[in-house]
Amino acid sequence: MKILSVGGGSGGHVTPVVAVLRELKELHPNVQLRFWTDKGFAPEAHRIVSEYDPSIKFQTILSGKFRRYHHLSKVQHLTIPSVVFPNIRDAFLVLLGIFQSFFRLLIWRPDVVFLKGGFVGVPVGIAAWLLHIPLVIHDSDAHPGLANRILAPLAKRIMTGVSLDHYNYPPEKSAYVGVPIDPHFKPVSDKKRQELKLKFGFDPKHPLTVFVGGGQGSKQINDNVALHLMELVKVTNVLLLSGTKQYDELRSLTPADNAHWRLEAFIPPQGIAQIEAAADIVVARAGASTLLELAALSKPTIVIPSKRLVWQVKHAKLYVDMQAVYPLDEDRFAEPGDRSLVQAVERLVKDATLREKIAKNLHRLARPNASRDMAATIVSAARKRR
Repeated sequence: MKILSVGGGSGGHVTPVVAVLRELKELHPNVQLRFWTDKGFAPEAHRIVSEYDPSIKFQTILSGKFRRYHHLSKVQHLTIPSVVFPNIRDAFLVLLGIFQSFFRLLIWRPDVVFLKGGFVGVPVGIAAWLLHIPLVIHDSDAHPGLANRILAPLAKRIMTGVSLDHYNYPPEKSAYVGVPIDPHFKPVSDKKRQELKLKFGFDPKHPLTVFVGGGQGSKQINDNVALHLMELVKVTNVLLLSGTKQYDELRSLTPADNAHWRLEAFIPPQGIAQIEAAADIVVARAGASTLLELAALSKPTIVIPSKRLVWQVKHAKLYVDMQAVYPLDEDRFAEPGDRSLVQAVERLVKDATLREKIAKNLHRLARPNASRDMAATIVSAARKRR
């Protein structure tokens, strides 16, 4: 059996693929796997995939994206040069990507194509549909993106990260499975958490807060942690996963790593699972994969959705409504003298009852069988083709 997986644009579109690939290998040890992504995210995607299995053939596909900004009107989208010209250029890139994907698929001829997310799936999905290769889509986001809305009519099966009432996908070919995550994301005992703190060089008797800005980092979170680091380390040990783009800048602005502070640019999924398991509190964006990983860990979480990403805002609202996260508005960070991030961390460090309540409510949303269910769906689509 030959299976092609496609994902890109962020780590949240790649780490779930690895979880599914692992399940596919267990179901069919002789399966042939390939992974395609966009050029921009290729270095990080390759690092994530190769951590699991360096033998998986990895290729990039020409693609682009359609720029849409909520603060701009339709007229502005058609008249502002910095929006119009990149969209025209990327439309040609998508067209070239369709031709590129068509000929690659024609040569290798997989039994099924699994599209995890990112606009890179559009040219691949269209090419696969033209060649009558079954498409299986997974949509993590509570707000379906343009790529999945384009590809949904072409798909054989559509799996979702949240319940189906948040989508308008055809119910006869859709199912709610949750978000596939690495099996290392699971709750640990208090004793194990202390051991993990020691492993990562922290004082095990002191609380640990892990700040995660996503695969590419978050400048807003990074800058705020750096600005208030001296205040934060008075109440908690701090580990900041900055992403690669801002790492060198932050390294020059912050102290050397010690028993109360550590800066990391990138850590593979298994390592992140251990670091987040060691944490007493996690501060993160509202990406679907991140939130479900933290749900699996049963971790008290402060969530800071990116206002530029409507799906993160929707995710955050869903979780806030269920009292499963502690919300924070990044717009407050720009206000003079703002200490909202420090105050949120201080509150959770001091309030064990609140931490336990958030962790319990968040853990209820975990879907531990998502990877297995997703793999079974992909295999089923491939078999039906045969």
